Amino acid sequence: MHPINLGNRIVNSYIYPANGGGYVLIDTGYENGFSGFKAALTRNHLTIRDISYVFLTHAHDDHAGFLNPLLEANSHAKVILSEKALQGLRRGRNSFEGGCTGCLALFFCKLMDLFGKKGHRFPPLKPVFEERCIVINEENKNEIENELGGKVYETPGHTSCSISLLLNDGIFFVGDAAMNGLPSLHRITIWAEDKDLFYQTWQEILKLPSEEIYPGHGKPFPPAELEQNLGYVRRMRLYPLTPAGAKG
Repeated sequence: MHPINLGNRIVNSYIYPANGGGYVLIDTGYENGFSGFKAALTRNHLTIRDISYVFLTHAHDDHAGFLNPLLEANSHAKVILSEKALQGLRRGRNSFEGGCTGCLALFFCKLMDLFGKKGHRFPPLKPVFEERCIVINEENKNEIENELGGKVYETPGHTSCSISLLLNDGIFFVGDAAMNGLPSLHRITIWAEDKDLFYQTWQEILKLPSEEIYPGHGKPFPPAELEQNLGYVRRMRLYPLTPAGAKG
């Protein structure tokens, strides 16, 4: 079955069948996107309880925003994530380490201020749900990958907690390790915590046998487009942001 996108024009939330039954959801969306997500499930003849796993590519407001209500509505779903992502989920706020990856990205981030997104806050993960989080480690990685039907890779740069999932059929869910569409240019995500790690991640992705890149934002594209734009990543400059109330 080809992955179904239950997201919207802003952020993607792909879903596909898990090996052990049920479905794997790749990320959620913004906090206010839960009702639209449920409507998308219904349109595709699915329910919240069909979700067995949420694969969290990283802990940002647009990827983990409605994690709490999803877990409240589904008593058995588990969250697969990096150990570093737990820190962000508990904080309920994006890290502002690093910066925007270009002038257009900076303009877009400033524009987001007008829509109340400057703080990039989201509801912290409720402590009761932490027991349903599966932190990937060397002991459980093979078992998790068997359930997911693919291989899990660390893909830092956008965030330190970023992970990606390469399915056995070549579909590669990369979260925000890449992006396709404005305000992104050259397939580069609009934010990077560490530009050198971002560059190294692209180099590692290009070594893997992926057939199609499925980014968190924008339509899928062939991995060759990363290679074509690798030079832009190498030369990119980061523009830091200081959010309102950052010390609060």
